[in-house]
Amino acid sequence: MRNDNPIWPFVEAKGLEFTGLADRVFDTPELAYGEVESCAAHTQMLRDQGFRVTENVAGIPTAVMGEAGRGGPVIAILGEYDALPGLSQEPGRADPKQIADHGFGHGCGHNLLGSAALSAATAVKDWLEAEGLEGRVRYYGCPAEEGGAAKTYMVRDGQFDDVDIAITWHPASFNAVDDMRSLANTRIDFTFHGKAAHAAGAPELGRSALDSVELMNIGVNYMREHMPDAARVHYAYLDAGGIAPNVVQAKATVRQLIRSPDLQGLQSLVERVRNIAEGAAMMSGTRVSSQVFSAVSNLIGNRPLSEAMQAEFEALGPVPFDAEDAKFADEIRATLSPEDIADTFKRLAMKPDYDKPLCDFIAPLDRPFMGGIGSTDVGDVSWAVPTVQARVTTCAVGTALHTWQQTAQGKAPAAHKGMLHAAKVMAATARAALTDASLIVAAKKAHAEHLATYPYACPIPPETTPPIGDVPQVIRPS
Repeated sequence: MRNDNPIWPFVEAKGLEFTGLADRVFDTPELAYGEVESCAAHTQMLRDQGFRVTENVAGIPTAVMGEAGRGGPVIAILGEYDALPGLSQEPGRADPKQIADHGFGHGCGHNLLGSAALSAATAVKDWLEAEGLEGRVRYYGCPAEEGGAAKTYMVRDGQFDDVDIAITWHPASFNAVDDMRSLANTRIDFTFHGKAAHAAGAPELGRSALDSVELMNIGVNYMREHMPDAARVHYAYLDAGGIAPNVVQAKATVRQLIRSPDLQGLQSLVERVRNIAEGAAMMSGTRVSSQVFSAVSNLIGNRPLSEAMQAEFEALGPVPFDAEDAKFADEIRATLSPEDIADTFKRLAMKPDYDKPLCDFIAPLDRPFMGGIGSTDVGDVSWAVPTVQARVTTCAVGTALHTWQQTAQGKAPAAHKGMLHAAKVMAATARAALTDASLIVAAKKAHAEHLATYPYACPIPPETTPPIGDVPQVIRPS
């Protein structure tokens, strides 16, 4: 690992402040669009660090933006801070133990994600000031990544229209520049309206909305054989029609989560699912209405930015863990299966190393794609502006996101080291763009070429607004 990048010391100088921020957010886990305390903590840190702050971004109370510097270019660094339901866990333990009084937890590491992104933005700000250079850095505090698609709404609102490049990261069990693959998705709530009746005395007078939901799910299940292998459809009952089996259910709602490798394929699948809903209503003698809850686009990569981040990552080297970090990682790995551990290496197209507690290498940029992807609203930012993302080790090899093991490691020294390492990678990538105008030119050229072939259309309809204040509908894991 080299120590000669002039921006790295700016991260190190304020490391304790930002690991403290990460821990405070960990201690107040909040779900999508309800991240009041987490957003307030990030907002106060922005003010403390001298950023010009804009609150209520895109009309979302828990979205915030801080800007520093003057002139151009404009570099956006993206942070998140929402938690997940059912993943409360005492930190520092290698056995499942919920924290009393709530069931939420940072099982995806977003307490680290937002803090590292704000650390990187602060380092860029301080470096620009020290060098007397022009350029602006913005920190975007983005809520509701877990199913709420806040960044999609922010893109639709034009919040990234004047940004030159965007940079972000995600906690992981490995080190790599992200391959920028994800599934576009949309969540649609289908509500069936039937007619109540006495289920024994006069069932012929009823029209069951619950039957409609079940018929729809059967239809979707039969569709699975005849859709692309990488596509996915999941569902959850939001309203099963009540708890009385002797009443024909007059109303029931199911949320269908439809995923596809790209927006074009998503549109086709959505149309088919909508047709199935209409068919279910016809079969059951009910009617159906639908409401898009959220939607995100697939990620698109940017080769010039990926190459630049890879160079900065390799110059920095892997996260410098110590023996105590490895000891706790081994305790966590004892709770994992061999398949869990192998999955970390599968994602990097590597042979599993079952004796490695923490990742001590950086994956090559060009590696075979081995599948296993989810969805993220960073995807819509990547359509709006050239975007690059890092994956940085903050947890033991084999740790899966959305698990108690991930939450258990959220305040560990290894997690703190990983998040500050990520901040250095992002800050260095931003510095490279600010000192080499050709990088931004190349990134924009690659981005424009993609859009010329695949124009962007926001996957959320214009009439759909963020479900602010509707937290109960967004507590289901994505």
